[in-house]
Amino acid sequence: MVRFSFFLTLLCTAFSAHAEQFVKFGAYEVHYVTIPTTFLKSDVASNYGIVRGKNRSMVNISILEGGTRPVRSGVSGSVTNLLGQERTLPFRVVEEGEAIYYLAEYRHSDEEHLRFSIDIDLPDGNSRTLDFQQKVYAEN
Repeated sequence: MVRFSFFLTLLCTAFSAHAEQFVKFGAYEVHYVTIPTTFLKSDVASNYGIVRGKNRSMVNISILEGGTRPVRSGVSGSVTNLLGQERTLPFRVVEEGEAIYYLAEYRHSDEEHLRFSIDIDLPDGNSRTLDFQQKVYAEN
């Protein structure tokens, strides 16, 4: 039940915080969202080893074949601030039933503009890069 709660929390947060964000790479859709770790209930965060904090967020990536079937992929990436300071994103895979998603936590300052570069090795053997920017906020 806690696992299902985690998935629902991420899904609801993603849709309420941002419009659905995804890009198409051939037959695959790559969905992505960043959320503050404090959006997660403490027991859910603890279950997944996620550290909650006012200056911590996480990025969630999922890859769907044909827009409906979750697939395993290689996911790695980095986040860069406006000063050019780059940090590696430590992605880990989470599987719940048929759902597959990739999570990485990162620290940030309040009102920080970040550039994300996510490398994805798709199941068809092609590699693509997802680039996006996000302004993040620290909670008071």
